[in-house]
Amino acid sequence: MSAPRKLFVKTYGCQMNVYDSERMAGALGQSGYEQTDDMGEADMILLNTCHIREKAAEKVYSELGRLRPLKEANPDLKIGVAGCVAQAEGEEIMRRQPLVDLVVGPQAYHRLPDMEARARQGEKALDTDFPEEDKFDHLPAPRGPKARRAPAAFLTVQEGCDKFCAFCVVPYTRGAEVSRPAARLMAEARDLVERGVREITLLGQNVNAYHGAGDGGDWTLARLVRELAKVDGLERIRYTTSHPNDMSDDLIAAHGEIDKLMPYLHLPVQSGSDAVLKGMNRRHTAEQYLRLIERIRAARPDIAMSGDFIVGFPGESEANFADTLALCEEVRYASAFSFKYSPRPGTPAAGRDFVDDATASDRLARLQSLLTRHQREFQEAQVGRRMSVLVEKPGREAGQLVGKSPWLHAVHLDAPADSIGQVVDVEIVASNPNSLAARRIGA
Repeated sequence: MSAPRKLFVKTYGCQMNVYDSERMAGALGQSGYEQTDDMGEADMILLNTCHIREKAAEKVYSELGRLRPLKEANPDLKIGVAGCVAQAEGEEIMRRQPLVDLVVGPQAYHRLPDMEARARQGEKALDTDFPEEDKFDHLPAPRGPKARRAPAAFLTVQEGCDKFCAFCVVPYTRGAEVSRPAARLMAEARDLVERGVREITLLGQNVNAYHGAGDGGDWTLARLVRELAKVDGLERIRYTTSHPNDMSDDLIAAHGEIDKLMPYLHLPVQSGSDAVLKGMNRRHTAEQYLRLIERIRAARPDIAMSGDFIVGFPGESEANFADTLALCEEVRYASAFSFKYSPRPGTPAAGRDFVDDATASDRLARLQSLLTRHQREFQEAQVGRRMSVLVEKPGREAGQLVGKSPWLHAVHLDAPADSIGQVVDVEIVASNPNSLAARRIGA
């Protein structure tokens, strides 16, 4: 019996890419591959790329350049590029980096075993189609020693986007919104729980637009959450990323009614200026967003809000930026992600006049200073509070473990190693810059 080939997967970007990498590893496992953490021993290296951040494609080309010595040392090594950069760049990747053997877009991962076989025969394999068949019907979950589950896992329920925000490349790289059938998601969730998962984060580019086929017609995300909450052994449910325009009444109500749905919501707004929001094609106003936050907090008063912001979007004035600061002061986010605008080729905003870099950098610094203050205030308010923590992994110190609070804080505590995978009660004793420290209650 021949020894299994070794697969090294490097994942960039979002949680959905993490999920996709696991499924691609499962698909290639059927072709005789085992995953390795050592790139040097790999028979195949797969880069699962992200196109959201600035100069994403160039970073991938730089990474491919660093792989050249491995390819020269082992001519049989196969190198693949997957993900959104693969979808956007296609044949250009192979033209610029001839060492690449296969390029596969996000909707064609189920074709990886066939592509790998062609690459082994010396062909260049390229697939960036949007096939009619559902890739998830053909992508197995990873098995074997490396498939042992951490206590928390991702589950993709929806892909694609129909919103066409002027800055965003997702509709072009992930395609139109598609929701997976509810029965398959329930089966996959139960399988995860059987393998030790206690927390599931439901993923989608617009996850709260979920409308998967189920008993009695299409299920909303709220219906899916309610059914998942009935699964024995599943302790916690989260979802990301949401669009304000898809925050339905039943989903808001679910936050107040379902204990397993964690009190944390990532709800990007991008700007507090109506003029900028219109230029972004967000299709909501700042006031509508703020009133939505009020309704969510009425349903779940202790919910932690998280957001995304882009500063320096084409046409943004200082007055527009001041509106963003004002919105942040009103919402007081527990966490947030903020970036300077950078154009994505092919998107509507890419050809517009930019805000100069110095001005954008200054605005970003001011925004991040405000967001950091609010984040620290939220964390410091947890000191002295008792809460449950899902213990996930060892910490850096001897005897230390790390878990997550209901509000998605990293929490450090001293506990025996067999606490990993358990939900334990703790008291928060200190707030650190990016985490909380706790003592276990009753230990």
